[in-house]
Amino acid sequence: MNNLLTIFLFIFFGLLSGILGGLGMGGGTLLIPLLSIFLGLDQKLCQGINLVSFLVMAVFSLIIHYKNGFIETNRIYYIILSGIFFSVAGSILAGVLPSGILKIIFGYFLCLLAIIEIIKIFFLKSKKR
Repeated sequence: MNNLLTIFLFIFFGLLSGILGGLGMGGGTLLIPLLSIFLGLDQKLCQGINLVSFLVMAVFSLIIHYKNGFIETNRIYYIILSGIFFSVAGSILAGVLPSGILKIIFGYFLCLLAIIEIIKIFFLKSKKR
């Protein structure tokens, strides 16, 4: 693939995932498939790129949410501790599993998210009426 096109796609995919991350959806749900499908990158590399980009987005989001008073600090330690524990456990698991297995697991995860969103749209919305 042309180097200029590859650079453009990296920037474009980063822009899309940044917008989705800023909206609260999570940019990795889009960034990982885009990088692996269209740029042919290894699944582990895609997940690593996603983690680095997420850290940058998370810092800016945290600052903005804190300034707007949206962060409740009295119970935040439970979330932080469980987040650290499961992040380390997930990283160890991702390092051990082959990329092909990670792709399959991630695909099932995305399908599960889609099913949950469909249920929310059709079933939970109808209960509110």
